[in-house]
Amino acid sequence: MDGADARERALDAAERLFYARGVKSVDMDDIRAASGVSLKRLYQVFPAKERLVEACLERRDVQWRARLAAYVDGRTEPQERVLAVYDWLREWFGEDGFRGCAWINAYGELGATSEAVAAQVRAHKEAFRGYLGALVADAGLPAALTGPLFLLAEGAMVRAGVTGSTDPAAEAREAARVLLSRSR
Repeated sequence: MDGADARERALDAAERLFYARGVKSVDMDDIRAASGVSLKRLYQVFPAKERLVEACLERRDVQWRARLAAYVDGRTEPQERVLAVYDWLREWFGEDGFRGCAWINAYGELGATSEAVAAQVRAHKEAFRGYLGALVADAGLPAALTGPLFLLAEGAMVRAGVTGSTDPAAEAREAARVLLSRSR
């Protein structure tokens, strides 16, 4: 098995295990068993578990933001594109195995002890906030709405992760709709 294949298999297994069980409860032997990558090769590709966590978060960020953008791109009216973010969140919250936001979860476990993981989490959140800001600008809305819209989405993620319900997305969407209607 070459390094690229080992890397992808390890990332697939680690991401699944970290998201389902939490980072701290998964060790490298668990990843070895789930991926079929030998422990020696696993440590050649990822010399430390922290590096593996970083790589998982980075890869997941690219996939998550692409899925969100593809969903939002299906809408043409600028303000509907903003609200589509919350519609997409509702779909995401309803997926089998949804356990909340992987970045919030990782930060809760490792943010105080791993600057590298904390940096990945901050980068993801800033990219998401920037995406919302671009949608707000494209809709001709005041830039000051970006922060509240971001907080509504983030709060919905936390609440959905805790409750296992899709309702927080609908509640956040309605609050966002009210904000948008009052900004006109």
